[in-house]
Amino acid sequence: MLQQREIDDLCAFIKARDGFTIIAHMSPDGDTLGSSLALLWLLRKLGKQAEAVCADPAPSMYAFLPLAGEVLLPSKAAGYENVIAVDCADKARLGKAVDLFEAATATYNIDHHPTNDAYARHNAVDPSAAATGELIYRLAQSLCVQIEADFASCLYAALMTDTGNFAYSNTTGETMRIAGDLLDAGADGYGLNLRIYRSTSLERLRLLQLAIANIRLYREGAVGITSLSRAEIEESGAHDEDTEGVVDCVRDIESVEIAIFIKENGSNGWKISLRSKLMADVGAIAAQMGGGGHARAAGYSARGDLIAVWADALRRAEEALA
Repeated sequence: MLQQREIDDLCAFIKARDGFTIIAHMSPDGDTLGSSLALLWLLRKLGKQAEAVCADPAPSMYAFLPLAGEVLLPSKAAGYENVIAVDCADKARLGKAVDLFEAATATYNIDHHPTNDAYARHNAVDPSAAATGELIYRLAQSLCVQIEADFASCLYAALMTDTGNFAYSNTTGETMRIAGDLLDAGADGYGLNLRIYRSTSLERLRLLQLAIANIRLYREGAVGITSLSRAEIEESGAHDEDTEGVVDCVRDIESVEIAIFIKENGSNGWKISLRSKLMADVGAIAAQMGGGGHARAAGYSARGDLIAVWADALRRAEEALA
């Protein structure tokens, strides 16, 4: 667990400076967005100049979060001298925003991924935290800033999404205590659940239909793999962001221990999402391939034709089980 002195160091960093560029990781999820927006709110509450940046636009499923409309593409950013990367395990996850990071006078890295390589000048990394949102909450507490509804909703979304609606094995008593405090401060838990987990489009359902049809099981059902090509995504009428959660459909099969989802990103480029239930460390698989994540949820990128990428992912999953 991150020591209080490390939180105090982060507090001192913020108090002593002005002008902050907050960077969320590319292909943003609920934790990087919720945590970045909460930090943006917090810095402005302290009277600091601050902006939030991401290499990719915020998915529509998170567009309703407070301040989400203020997330800038790197080309539109002011580029302040102090940069804080949020929920980014390595510099590659910054995407096109890496130039802002490299140009900064001072850099901070706030994260919870065990594969984080401490790439910033200052690092606050806690692999025991269920979400980076937990660290932003502790920061607000240490800065003695009164939590308000907008901040609480952003952080609640961060915690909720990185714990699978508080269902994954990374959910701890501390996670639930923080979530309780955020609800008491005005987070709309029911509304957030409704918008993120209980609202979908017909196009996304068609995409899931294609992904489910592509599922193949191996090792007596212990490994499940599916894939989606660009053509299949376009055929469904869905968007890239609608592929979030596809890997969970595979993991939910009763026999499956390791679930793999292979999505075509471009010409011969693939994004591989990994999940496991109880035994396998998929974070180790991802790390072998230059990716990262956690023991139960991780990912990496690969190039080549689908048959080769599929076969390599299967081989690595079988080795992990062995």
